[in-house]
Amino acid sequence: MNGKPFRGFESHPLRLIHRRDSKPANADPREEKHWKCVSERAGSEALGVKGRGEEESHPLRLIHRSDSKPANAEEKQGDNKMGKKKSVIDFLKMKKDGEKITFLTCYDYPTATFCEKAGLDMLLVGDSLGMVVYGYEGTIPVTMEQMIVHSEAVRRGAPNIFVIGDMPFMSYQESVEKAIYNAGRFYKEANMDAIKLEGGRRVIDRIKGIVDAGMVVMGHIGLTPQSSGQLGGFKAQGRTAESAMELVLDAQAIEDAGAFAILLEAIPPEVGKIITERSEIPVLSIGAGIDCDGQLLIVGDMLGLFEAFTPKFVKKYDSLSEDITEAFRKYVKDIKEKKFPEEKHAYRMEPGEKEKLEKMVSRI
Repeated sequence: MNGKPFRGFESHPLRLIHRRDSKPANADPREEKHWKCVSERAGSEALGVKGRGEEESHPLRLIHRSDSKPANAEEKQGDNKMGKKKSVIDFLKMKKDGEKITFLTCYDYPTATFCEKAGLDMLLVGDSLGMVVYGYEGTIPVTMEQMIVHSEAVRRGAPNIFVIGDMPFMSYQESVEKAIYNAGRFYKEANMDAIKLEGGRRVIDRIKGIVDAGMVVMGHIGLTPQSSGQLGGFKAQGRTAESAMELVLDAQAIEDAGAFAILLEAIPPEVGKIITERSEIPVLSIGAGIDCDGQLLIVGDMLGLFEAFTPKFVKKYDSLSEDITEAFRKYVKDIKEKKFPEEKHAYRMEPGEKEKLEKMVSRI
């Protein structure tokens, strides 16, 4: 990629991956095959990486392989077209191979099941649920408790998708310790695969702390809704060379801090392209142009369910609000006109039981 050495294999602190230097001392010898030590050269070749990374210590050198299966084993994922859940290594390889990452927000169990059937690569349980689900004016009121409940539901509906929990306002701003604690809640209580937090260089210590604690982090810069007041509202960012340069520096700092990916929101595609080409980790776009490594949309926006406003970067794939409203109108009409319920919707008593009941009631 753009002729640069792959920094990810020489200095990128992907400490978030299980990387013990040897198998556990008490490991069962029969499980020896479940531990695979990948040498520096073999690790680089596995992702097709050349350069200094081949000679440096590979940060992904030890991968737990307990879920390994024969190459000809049959996948049993129902209607799921994606097969086994992707990992951070898969996303790095997708970036290298030029394969776009599909990314969507999700807040509930039914929608999560649909996403899994459709073959999404990644889901975000975003704090945007504050507006989309709860009707708040913004994301500020969203709590950790709300995020955990919705994250649990999405995980149950999409067990084979990489799901990211969004850190709500004031869940990480106060201190590194609080950031680590709340990130851990997403893992312990909702079984998330990663967390996302907003901000660039000002939250680098939080990113480092969470990564050092063994968790996976996605950064988020550009239009950051939690700090939209400081940005002058929900406005595009990076439209001047100076402000765009700040985003470039933020992206570099997030990558160097150990994040596995970066989300760019509402910035010019020219800036999105520059950041994507400079970064060795996946760069996802929500209104940052087609040159990024993948795209994200708010599920309510793309389905036409959220009517308060529609950002410029949204493509509506349906207008379900119209269909749903019309269905409700038909329901109201059927009840008013006594057309529902019909005989086919009733549970009738067993033969002769009605008469017995009438006699019993008459004695009261």
